[in-house]
Amino acid sequence: MSATLTAQIPSAVLSVPAADPVHAAAHYAARLAFEADVSDVRADLLAGVSGVVVVDSRSDAAWDQGHIPGALHIPTARIAELAPSLIAPGTTVVTYCWGPGCNGATRAALAFARLGHQVKEMIGGFEYWVREGFAFETAEGVDQRRIDDLTAPRSGISCAC
Repeated sequence: MSATLTAQIPSAVLSVPAADPVHAAAHYAARLAFEADVSDVRADLLAGVSGVVVVDSRSDAAWDQGHIPGALHIPTARIAELAPSLIAPGTTVVTYCWGPGCNGATRAALAFARLGHQVKEMIGGFEYWVREGFAFETAEGVDQRRIDDLTAPRSGISCAC
């Protein structure tokens, strides 16, 4: 065989080596401490889990356009003013905004952390709630869209990941 056929092809993935398992475990555990996905948030809401409140940090117009049933509406700019009277100490807050292209939920999570709450950000935001086919409320009532099969199994059964 020629040298060109046996030469190693450089790896784009490994151009920066993977972290050692100890550091990788710490990193992924930390991510899970800061984030929740829409399926897990929905499961907790349906089960009526206590000690967790879901907060939509978007504007009034966005809230009216659609929001998660059972969520509390506190626009980010009003968290410091409204949260102390609406959310009991010791409650874990899960924030969400539009979707992955918006950092509103991150800003809201920061505001809640500064108030002393444990907080997680719902990754995917309202966009992925809707794309996974979950019901949502609007100013006109409850609505629901077909499951986007790029985000969830068409059957509606959890991916169990």
